[in-house]
Amino acid sequence: MTPTQDLVVLIFSLVYLGMILGGLPLLQLDRTGVALLGAIALIGLDAVSMQEAAQAVHIPTVILLFAFMVVSAQMRLGGFYDWATRALAALPLPPQALLAALIAVSAVLSAVFSNDIVCLAVAPVLVDAARRRGLNPLPLLLALACASNIGSAATLIGNPQNMLIGETLKLDFARHLRDAALPVLLALALTWAIVARLFRGRWLGPVEASAQAPEIMLDRWQTAKGLAVALGIVACFLLTDWPREVVALTGAGLLLLSRKLHSRDMLGLVDHELLLLFIGLFIVNHAFAATGLPQQAVDALAQAGIALGDPAPLALTTFGLSNLVSNVPAVMLLLPHATHALAGLTLTLVSTLAGNLLIVGSIANIIVVDAAQRRGVTLDWRTHARVGVPVTLGSMAICAAWLASLA
Repeated sequence: MTPTQDLVVLIFSLVYLGMILGGLPLLQLDRTGVALLGAIALIGLDAVSMQEAAQAVHIPTVILLFAFMVVSAQMRLGGFYDWATRALAALPLPPQALLAALIAVSAVLSAVFSNDIVCLAVAPVLVDAARRRGLNPLPLLLALACASNIGSAATLIGNPQNMLIGETLKLDFARHLRDAALPVLLALALTWAIVARLFRGRWLGPVEASAQAPEIMLDRWQTAKGLAVALGIVACFLLTDWPREVVALTGAGLLLLSRKLHSRDMLGLVDHELLLLFIGLFIVNHAFAATGLPQQAVDALAQAGIALGDPAPLALTTFGLSNLVSNVPAVMLLLPHATHALAGLTLTLVSTLAGNLLIVGSIANIIVVDAAQRRGVTLDWRTHARVGVPVTLGSMAICAAWLASLA
């Protein structure tokens, strides 16, 4: 390798070490900071030109992600998530039926508005509502995290990695929904069965009026406007071949035209750190791919009888990398090798369902754990693993059987 290639490999290795560890030792950097600093280093050391860096960023994915963040901001500021959670918790249902309703609602919302946003908005309200009813919040929180991850796999807008996969591989929105629906529904049913069994006899807790999460009152007009735009965007995805990023950005623009919700508040809820993570990783991965080393490794595996483009090796690699470096970086690494007809569906399902294995496997899991801790509920890794591990292994089995049937 040339000195420049050595430098690129070193920076790439440090960036992905940061993805594994969640940061770098002795430095106040999270994953976004590590990815962004890696990209800056490559540009500053002239390993990547500014023009190459700009071309490396997949703009349609970034635009689509940004647009749906604006749509989700509209729903949060309109009080929709708070209202939906409180209304759900107030239903006169026995605990196991309430669990089923929560799983269904979480999955549907996550398929449209992104699993991370749903967990962020719902988790603290759910804890308070459970306590007021004298219910143990742990099974509900675990179901929320698992169902949100699983439900987001159903669509190409349910989570960031699915947006990236759909935009890069030009997947058909309606076909993906049709192909992913059955394994997602079966995985949701499995989640209900596992949580219901593990918490049998432990549904009740003391009735508490704990410190309440700040309540956002339902604004019917703003909520209706947000839902209309979201449904209009999805309808365009299902019924037309218009560019998804343009449709979503147009919808976001319509929502920003408001006489009540200030654009500062709307844009303040945009996850700029996630957008920067994408940009940084696009540049770092482009520089690494330009060294030719990834292709050499793939060729060596193919000569050994392991074709990464085939569904089984791709699924196993996706599962491993998603739990090692997180699903977005894993998908970015594997997308250049997604050449099989089922590669897109394999990546979307496996990278998303793998996130339920451990707390660190998904940002949605971390959001639920943090929200629970702020409300005085301890959700440690052992408790999560008792649900997450069987849910993930069962979901993977369902996914494998489904992909095999489509092959």
